[in-house]
Amino acid sequence: MSLLALKRLRLDRVWWLVTPGNPLKDNHALPPLAARLDRALAMARHPALVPTGLEAGLGTRFTYDTVATLVRRYPQVHFVWLMGADNLASFHRWQRWKDLAALLPIAVIDRAGCSLNATATPAAIALGRWRIDEADAGSLADRPAPSWVFLHGLKSPLSSTLLRQRGVS
Repeated sequence: MSLLALKRLRLDRVWWLVTPGNPLKDNHALPPLAARLDRALAMARHPALVPTGLEAGLGTRFTYDTVATLVRRYPQVHFVWLMGADNLASFHRWQRWKDLAALLPIAVIDRAGCSLNATATPAAIALGRWRIDEADAGSLADRPAPSWVFLHGLKSPLSSTLLRQRGVS
């Protein structure tokens, strides 16, 4: 997913935000942040993939707060939020999701079994008028928010949850 985004969106880097915990999930069985960050660092076998635990350092809990802080601190950086199509299904449940969409462009990357349903979700419908054609994906980082693209490509069934279950991440 990250390598597809790097290429298709013409990004310089992809930061993997290894979060202290997901507010929408039960985090009881979640391994410690340091262990998950170590695993992410071991998996990131490309110089443009940058795993980071910066959310813990920022003291933010919700994606909007993390992104708002980054955008404010680094106004010269053209950030793009990357998420799998499976996350688009619950995006409307995220705290301040509309404000997040107004902060930076979003790229939704297709996931196995998610294509048809993802674009019919409440968030996709609400943001529909700002969706750009996939052929224009390379310009997403330079577009004003809200704007978003749905990228198709090799579909991986992997998720951070599945990788943790397998003991990989």
